[in-house]
Order: sequence, then structure tokens, then C-alpha cells
Amino acid sequence: MTSESSGWNSAVAFADRAIERLSSLGVPSSASGAELLSKRELFVDPFLAQQVSMGGFCRLIPAADGWCAVHLPREDDLELLPAWVGIEMKSTEIPWEAIESALAARTSGELVEAAQELGLAVAALPGGDDEQLIDRSTTNVARPWIQRSVGQRQSGMTLNDAVVVDLSSLWAGPLCSRILTTAGARVIKVESSSRPDASRDGDRDFFDWLHDGHEFRTIEFESAAGRSELVELLEHADIVIEGSRPRALERLGIVPSEFVEKRPGKVWLSITAYGRCGPWRNWVGFGDDAAVAGGLVDVAADGTPSFVGDAVADPLTGLLAAALVAGSVARGGGVTIDVALREVARSAAHSTSVVW
Repeated sequence: MTSESSGWNSAVAFADRAIERLSSLGVPSSASGAELLSKRELFVDPFLAQQVSMGGFCRLIPAADGWCAVHLPREDDLELLPAWVGIEMKSTEIPWEAIESALAARTSGELVEAAQELGLAVAALPGGDDEQLIDRSTTNVARPWIQRSVGQRQSGMTLNDAVVVDLSSLWAGPLCSRILTTAGARVIKVESSSRPDASRDGDRDFFDWLHDGHEFRTIEFESAAGRSELVELLEHADIVIEGSRPRALERLGIVPSEFVEKRPGKVWLSITAYGRCGPWRNWVGFGDDAAVAGGLVDVAADGTPSFVGDAVADPLTGLLAAALVAGSVARGGGVTIDVALREVARSAAHSTSVVW
């Protein structure tokens, strides 16, 4: 255990700046940045240096040329281990020792590319610039999002009584929705009948806290009737929040910009691990591995990295996203907002003041 964590302090400072921005827009917070980042009961000690995430499903593992975050939270992930690193499964337990042995002989870039092609949430601790950031034109860490004006503004918009359709899951998107609820928004949480929010299987008190006051709808996305119901909800929403990789929306025939163009003042927020554009647009990621991908880690004197907090990219992104939505509504909307967990973590890691 160390007496301080520069990564944790940077994350808290970033969260506090987002809270200050929300307050300036009339959306006060009942908690500090540190309190919101440690909201889940999994969180124990921000200053505990460890290579195992607080959820237990993500580990920092050395490869031949650096470190990788290997995140295996889903049952289906284990079925992909033979194809990824040639490990044959003999039980339902994650074979961490075998994974560590397999990674030691291969480069981090090779491992991440192969994992992401299979849909595994594996990320490398960055060592410099990369084509993803250059392609997204977000090399400026002071603005870790892309906002596009694609529709008409609507004067007089407020969050009070605004209809929010939230298709997101887990932590970042729902936290954004919860914050908007405190400003008077009406939130309708929409879940797929075949793939409900996985956080329902976790800490129920935390799930209930995130969704306090929200309405719930379950829709069969795979059916024609379900897609029609979904489209109707999206058309009448003032704000849409979703966390789907681009190809998932494409399969449903949903193009965010088209919905924004049809309804003046609409705000469409996308929260994904790596953003809606760039070569990594369809990569998968979660709070712990996305933070590592953004370089938000603590590094010991011997070069060993450790996790910062609990899935820290998630609450940081939820706070930032709420501030972005509130600011867009105040200006009349008519925009799409593309926020990437990885880039938010990168911005926090650089201790950069956000340029709103």
C-alpha cells in the first residue's frame, strides 16, 4: 500500500471539474468527485496498488514488450481463450496463470489486435501516439469528445421535463441519466429482452441508486414490432443516451444523425469504449481496461502499473457526459456527442483542465 496515488488524485480532480461545470449549468451534485468515483461497494482503498481490478475480472499482465489489461467479465469470454492464446478450458474458472504464461511470449499490440477481433476486452498500456486518436482528431487531451451540430437548435430548452431515452447499461450511461434526473428530466430506461443490463446481476443497491426514479421498458429488438417501438421512442425523445458500438446500431437500421435532424433541439449522446469513429470504433471495452488503455494507472518505481480505483473510466465518463448534455441543452441542442471511455481516462491521466 502506498501513501498516495497520483492516478487517483488526477481522477478525483477531473471528476470535481465536471461537477463544477454541472453546478454552473444549474445541476448541483450531492456528492464530491471522490464519493462518486467510489460509489460501488467494491471500492475499498484508492491507494492500494494492485494488478487485479476490484471487480476481480480484469488483470494487468505483462506481455513481451509492455503491459496488457485483460478483462473477462462475461461467461462467453472463456470460450474464446483457445482461439485467442491457445488455452484449452478445463473448468469454468478463469485460467489466469495460463494466460500470464501465454502473454509473456507475445507483443501487446499483437495480443490486443487478436483479442479485439474476437470481441475480448483486452487493452495495452499506451506508449505514445496512435492512429485511433489521430483519426478521431482528438489528440488534444483537453477535449476528449467529439460534438457535431447536425440538427436545428431549439430555443428555451431546459432539462426540466425533458424526455431522456436511455439505452445504455452498466455505469457510465446510467450515471449520466441519474444526474439528468436530478435536474428534472424524465428518464426512460430501455433494455433488450434478450440482453438486459448486465449490472442487474451485480450490486442491487447500486443498480437501484443509479436508476432511482427511472421508468423501465423492455423491447424485443430483434422483432419488427420491437424495432418500431424503439424507433418511436427515439423519435419523441429530447435526449438519447446509448452505449452501443456502431455496428450494433447499424444492424437495427438506426442512424443517430437522422434522428437529430428530424427533431429540433434533440441531443444524441453515445458513450462507448473507443468512440464512434476511428479504426477502433468497434472495439469492446469496460471501465477498468479502458482506463488502462488511456494510461490512467499508477506506476511503481520498477515500472509496474496498478489500477486506479474501481472501473474509474466509467464514473468519470458519466460525469463528463452529463455536463456535456446539460451544456448542449442550454445552447439549444441539435447535436450528436461522441464520448469515449478511453479518451476520458486519457484526459484525466494528463491532469488537463477540460476545455468546454
